Amino acid sequence: MLSVVREQIIKEAQKSDFLSIQAIDDRNTVQERFFEFISLQSANAEAIATALSERLAGILPDEQKGKLICQAYDGASVMRGATSGVQRRVQDEYPNAHYIHCYAHQLNLIMQQATSHISKVRSFFSDLGGFASFFSRSPKRTSVLDEQVAHRLPTSSNVRWNFHSRAVNTVFEHREDLVECFRRIRSSSGFDDKTNKEAGGYIRLLEDPDFNFFLQLFHHIMPHVDFLYAKLQKRNIDSVHINGCIQQFQKDIQNIRDSIEAMVVEQSSGSDQPRKRRALGEEDHSRIAAEVCDTIMGHTKERFAFTDHLISATLLQANRFGEYHNSFPEVALISTLKAYPMLNGSKLKTELSLIYGKEEFKSCCGAVDLFQLFVDNNLSEVFSETVILLKIIITTPMSTAEAERCFSTLKRVKNFLRNTMTQDRLNALAILSMEKKLVNEMTDFNQKVIDKFASLKDRRAKFLYK
Repeated sequence: MLSVVREQIIKEAQKSDFLSIQAIDDRNTVQERFFEFISLQSANAEAIATALSERLAGILPDEQKGKLICQAYDGASVMRGATSGVQRRVQDEYPNAHYIHCYAHQLNLIMQQATSHISKVRSFFSDLGGFASFFSRSPKRTSVLDEQVAHRLPTSSNVRWNFHSRAVNTVFEHREDLVECFRRIRSSSGFDDKTNKEAGGYIRLLEDPDFNFFLQLFHHIMPHVDFLYAKLQKRNIDSVHINGCIQQFQKDIQNIRDSIEAMVVEQSSGSDQPRKRRALGEEDHSRIAAEVCDTIMGHTKERFAFTDHLISATLLQANRFGEYHNSFPEVALISTLKAYPMLNGSKLKTELSLIYGKEEFKSCCGAVDLFQLFVDNNLSEVFSETVILLKIIITTPMSTAEAERCFSTLKRVKNFLRNTMTQDRLNALAILSMEKKLVNEMTDFNQKVIDKFASLKDRRAKFLYK
């Protein structure tokens, strides 16, 4: 079964125009396929690159090496190294395989940077993580939480920032209930002195003006981070659409920065705590909040800069077509042609100039919508170079979220009771689980499996009948 499905995936890959984690098949739809889990003897760059090259050689013949236009990994040095990392070794063999550092991973790094280098903010998240830890250590404490708050506190995680967001929102929305919960614990005779002492500390923390200011600040910031994080993990994203989302994210953070003064005044006037208990003044609050926003915007601009091969996305950003109609983006076109030499530069410029002047193209949201517009209206031949560029953009993955989903399947397939299965059986079960739709669409799948099994070796009984 494994070999039959693999042959089908290889056939699709070889029929596609371009290949990366995502590929455009001969039906003009975006496809993502799981191929296999590879067991490595070593996790260094040479071993990983060698394993990838061996698998790619079986998928793409030498004359189709130009189809591989992208490779996406996380930001580990062994993967992204510019001289001897995996991406460099693969690109030496496949020149068009440009490297993408997973954007979802980069967003996590941006938030880590924004909250780790400011001591007061770092202390805030450390204190915030203590709430979930306090209740998770005792079922008795959890029962009081369930009765009083009726909402569990999510744990924090430095790897997945949506956990931080859930913690911020939960504490912000249930602050008064949490205070009452800790007071019940202190007044109860069923808890030891250590628990009473910790509960008293959390009451003082929830009433602390500095803690409440940062709670309010990140309650404003986190929804925008969550929204962008969700966008970066969708299957149908493309670089054009993501570029617009990132620009909107920067505007949202800038709006929060502009409203800091009003937020500080509101928090100060609404606090019933004496001013002498404040560790920070209003000016300190404003300064730190501004620094957090500036750090997020600065790192977003740096890490999410659409340069090099990604600058091609800016050529097809619909909200800039009016601007490009008046002043053609020559620099972006030159960079795009340098990154993708298979494009015809003069024809592409002519087609883009026509697109920029047409109102019907300005309503498209992202490369997928624009590509679908060309296909639905039979314009693929008229705008042939633009369609090629759109296929490249759509094929370029912006995150490794889909690859990470494969490991979720791995946990279900290879559990404690199946821990000794062979590698081939593991891959067969994984591919049948993840590519169930592909298997169902293959009308002759069962017959192919029978034929493949029957032809494996000579047998006394003939399994093939003609």
